Amino acid sequence: GVLQLATGAMVRLVPRLPAWVPAPAIWPYAVGVVLIALGLAILAGRMVRTAATVVAALILADVVLLYAPLMVVNPVVDRPFFRGFMWTNPLKCLALIGGAALLAAWHPDEPRVITARGVARLLPLAAVFLAPFLVVGGVQHFWYRDFVTALVPAWMPARRFWTYFTGAALIWGGVGILVPRTARLAATLTGVMIFLWVLMLHIPRALAGPNHANETAGIFEALALSGVALMVCAGRPDRPRSG
Repeated sequence: GVLQLATGAMVRLVPRLPAWVPAPAIWPYAVGVVLIALGLAILAGRMVRTAATVVAALILADVVLLYAPLMVVNPVVDRPFFRGFMWTNPLKCLALIGGAALLAAWHPDEPRVITARGVARLLPLAAVFLAPFLVVGGVQHFWYRDFVTALVPAWMPARRFWTYFTGAALIWGGVGILVPRTARLAATLTGVMIFLWVLMLHIPRALAGPNHANETAGIFEALALSGVALMVCAGRPDRPRSG
């Protein structure tokens, strides 16, 4: 939200607004104010369920109104196969909706009470929403191996190895969170791995280009996805539930 107010443009997960959207210059500021208000509400532990539900609704609108038409015009299965953002960003949005469901379900002041209201009704699907993003992201590490290798910090040895290793880790993490026996371990390791990327990749890239709002937003996007994975771990069904 702050980045949108500072730049006057949508960042990261929102594609270019289509021509039919009225007053396109206003939307980054309007949505930015709303995002800041929602973030503050969640941090303060007030109206968390309502804030998380609105966040999920905004992300869903992004997918349905903006990405879906693009996917019709540019089919996801085409040459070249795996059109980067045509897969990853919509699936990333889906993963974040699952995270919003987890936030809405677990009240900060009553951490062991689950209520199925608003987006919290999607709580059982949170892991299912996260898994496709991880699997497709892992496959793309192999498909776009040259691009991903270029992102690996130059000081790390065997950069191609880390491209393949993290790709395989994402795939197995996505599969593992769907298997009851491995769900907790897979979600934990995936969350830790993505958090390490924040420290090793996203922050250095943002510092190297402090005027690049996209890179700065990438820090918090990765933090959010790491948090979603860790919440999926914490939200496994062996926790006491009521409501």
